[in-house]
Amino acid sequence: MTETEPTPIRVVIVDDHALVREGTKELLVKHDDIDVVGTAADGLEALELITTLVPDVALVDIAMPRLSGIEVTKRVKASHPEVAVLILTVHDEMGYVRALINAGAAGYLLKDIGETELLESIRAVHAGESVLHPAIRRVVFESLSTDEDETEQEWENVLTDREMDVLQLAAQGRSNKQIASDLDVSPRTVQSHLAHMFEKLGVASRTEAVIQGLRKGLLDLDELG
Repeated sequence: MTETEPTPIRVVIVDDHALVREGTKELLVKHDDIDVVGTAADGLEALELITTLVPDVALVDIAMPRLSGIEVTKRVKASHPEVAVLILTVHDEMGYVRALINAGAAGYLLKDIGETELLESIRAVHAGESVLHPAIRRVVFESLSTDEDETEQEWENVLTDREMDVLQLAAQGRSNKQIASDLDVSPRTVQSHLAHMFEKLGVASRTEAVIQGLRKGLLDLDELG
């Protein structure tokens, strides 16, 4: 009996510059585990395309005609939360990062990254991981963790000890494979812990889980490194 080939990651590329769209597509289609199922040149076209195709990952720019990447992200996550939105942009302002993470983006990349980092990031967000540059991760968490005043509730026993271990390692930017190695468990077990954690915290991504963990006092910002 032959082993079944893994299903390629279905990707939509959204950018108002044709050269960027085509160049990114050419880069990605060289890899057997990625299938570029469509491209869009503006926000409204992107929203229609993503709603129709429901890809695994949407690679989205911020500044676009008719609808911004921020608004596209908000609407996509509201209608299709299973689609991982990965931002690829030239804008590194914290206001954009903050708005997009709040909107539900799974990752934020700058266009000066290399091919390997882009590929790894697409695979990571598809696996449910978050992608934030280490240099901005702490700033983002510090900013977003103070957005809301939490009412006093008993959160101490919301997560199991092992789920807390996974959350703390995720907050340090560790990948699922690295967490599995650190805890001497399988990557599938880590994914299971993350899924249970997401449900308990009412979130859909690792970044949101860390932010909620900080807001609820489950994590200490000073321990994130």
